[in-house]
Amino acid sequence: MSTISSGPPPAAPSHEERLLIGGELRGAADSGTFEVINPADGTVLGKVADANPEDMSDAIAAARCAFDETDWAVDHQFRKQALTQLLDALTEEKEELREELIAEVGAPRMLTYGAQLEEPLQKFRWHIDHIDQFEWARRLPDAANRFTNEPTERWVVKEAIGVVAAITPWNFPFGLLLAKLAGALAAGNTVVAKPAPETPWNATRIGRLIAERTDIPAGVVNIVPTSNLDAAELLLTDPRVDMVSFTGSTATGQRILELAAPTFKRTMLELGGKSASIILDDADLAQAIPQALGALAHSGQGCALPTRLLVHRKVYDQVVAGLTQAFQQVSCGDPQDQATLAGPVVSARQRDRIADYIRVGQEQGATLAAGGGVPDRPGFWVEPTLFVDVDNDSTIAQEEIFGPVLTVTPFDTDEEAIRLANASRYGLAGYVASASTERALRIARAVRAGSLMVNGGSFSGGDAPFGGYKASGIGREGGREGFEAFTETKTIGSALALPLS
Repeated sequence: MSTISSGPPPAAPSHEERLLIGGELRGAADSGTFEVINPADGTVLGKVADANPEDMSDAIAAARCAFDETDWAVDHQFRKQALTQLLDALTEEKEELREELIAEVGAPRMLTYGAQLEEPLQKFRWHIDHIDQFEWARRLPDAANRFTNEPTERWVVKEAIGVVAAITPWNFPFGLLLAKLAGALAAGNTVVAKPAPETPWNATRIGRLIAERTDIPAGVVNIVPTSNLDAAELLLTDPRVDMVSFTGSTATGQRILELAAPTFKRTMLELGGKSASIILDDADLAQAIPQALGALAHSGQGCALPTRLLVHRKVYDQVVAGLTQAFQQVSCGDPQDQATLAGPVVSARQRDRIADYIRVGQEQGATLAAGGGVPDRPGFWVEPTLFVDVDNDSTIAQEEIFGPVLTVTPFDTDEEAIRLANASRYGLAGYVASASTERALRIARAVRAGSLMVNGGSFSGGDAPFGGYKASGIGREGGREGFEAFTETKTIGSALALPLS
């Protein structure tokens, strides 16, 4: 069981409150600010500048100017040098970032050694190195001019898209923002980044380090936290923005498509998930049951977490018994404690939303096997909650709860498992456990999702594309495919030899 750490809390990091616009660290034009809340106890941690539409327009203008009037898009070696400076600066302040993430996100400390902090830094390095490895120009076979019959040299070249709006959520804010910056900047684009208002400080820290510790030209990166919807939507409607890279809910993704359509912006959308984890009758239950607790990581606030468990009926009772016991031993604990898996949820609004889903699950006939309560203490908490005998068509099995709630549903055959897994509007990730690699891979290939993990294997890495099928998004982030998503393709034919390579 997770316990409250008895040692003294680490020293609070120094937070950055200012926007970064056009290379200048500054407050909002109207001096507006908003508060940053600690989800673990509900106290006010501090404040940050609250950009208004004028600030956002300034940031877009700065990014447009930097793309159009500097060599950032075409000087590959300079980009490598400047991005390496940023990575070095982030690495030097890694421990301050760690404490900041635990405070503003409620991220359990253990997760900062993975997806919340350490892994994003490793992935950033891959993107820097990929600048040299990417095929910026590719020669096609020569062709004859259709009118003169003279030989024509033909090339396909990759170029940066232009100004990218990077819009990130609150659950893994540093990792998701760094992933967007890595791909967009390494490919030669300029960026206007809007972090979630719940978790802005990791982004403003990046802004300060860019301004003070790197040679990244003014305007190439702009960090603009805002609670103002009109300011945020400028990124979707302003014709000076060429691409929107968004991670967040499917509902917001739909809104982005609507607003971006009139100006034909490229969109990369990494959206919701309701990922199915399949435990077959030959699975190693000693491994599979603890892995199912991954649904509770960061109190379930992750789009690719295995929140929908499908279990073969032959081992269903064993799995339910094991999970019930395990859930009863996992508490929602202090995120500062290294042993905590499930910390607070991000806000009172999110806590109440999760509690509503738990109520609906009970009303629709699912069996509440563990948890389900809302602890009466400062901060925003929901007990790790296990529902069993869940109808796959029910609300809690179909909708993204984004909380520490796992549903368990039985199946009888491999074909039924595949059908149940695919009977969802989402298709972000999936998990399969089986003693037979051949059997597990057959099911993994049949599940319509962007990332599959077999027997605890991990796909994660800077070189691995991530994204979903169906309502889980459009496009991929990371890897060669994600890098290329931040580029435009141009074909050139010339009767004279071209100096391309």
